[in-house]
Amino acid sequence: MAKQNVKNEGDERLESIETTLGNAELFIVNNQKTIIIVLAILIVAVLAFFGVKKYYLEPREADAQAAIYHAEQYFENDNFATALNGDGNYLGFLDVIDEFGSTKTANLAKYYAGICYLNTGDYNKAVEYLKSFKGKDVLVSSLALGALADAYMELDNMAEAVKYYEQAANKNSNTFTSPMYLLRAGMASEMMGNYQQAIEFYNKIKAEYPSSNEGFYIEKYIARAQAAKN
Repeated sequence: MAKQNVKNEGDERLESIETTLGNAELFIVNNQKTIIIVLAILIVAVLAFFGVKKYYLEPREADAQAAIYHAEQYFENDNFATALNGDGNYLGFLDVIDEFGSTKTANLAKYYAGICYLNTGDYNKAVEYLKSFKGKDVLVSSLALGALADAYMELDNMAEAVKYYEQAANKNSNTFTSPMYLLRAGMASEMMGNYQQAIEFYNKIKAEYPSSNEGFYIEKYIARAQAAKN
């Protein structure tokens, strides 16, 4: 009896599978034209994507990298105004952003432009370009956040400065930039009168980066904030 039940269940499953396959075949037959059109569209889309990437995006990226070269040279020599605007013969960072806006190089030019504006005293423009920069490299992203915080400090917006200093410290934890940005976050907190927050930043340096330059003299900052708090 048990064997008969098993056989019946097997037959039912086989029949169900055959029915499903039959329905699938029927669907393909009835919708053959639509399926072919959809597949053709997908194939064209894939080929178009790789074609655009190979014959448009990659050459455009190479052109952008060549175009930004001289602006980077001016930047490295602290000639920030020329780095921004070009010298009449070669493009500046702003030109690269305008002409090659969809490229990775143009995105990097936004970071450079933000730093240039920070160094030339146009802090609102520095904020604009640094916030528009979308970096994947954690080191450059950390530096961009720190520079953004510096710009907010110059604009006397301490709350935003603290926020971005903290983000910069945590973005790429290391013994060089992290304690530096934590110290700045603490100092900005003190300027706002938020001494408890400052103490927390200073204590983080003491606990996590005791061998850093900031760690060697962090006790005096802790003592100062503690005294101000009391």
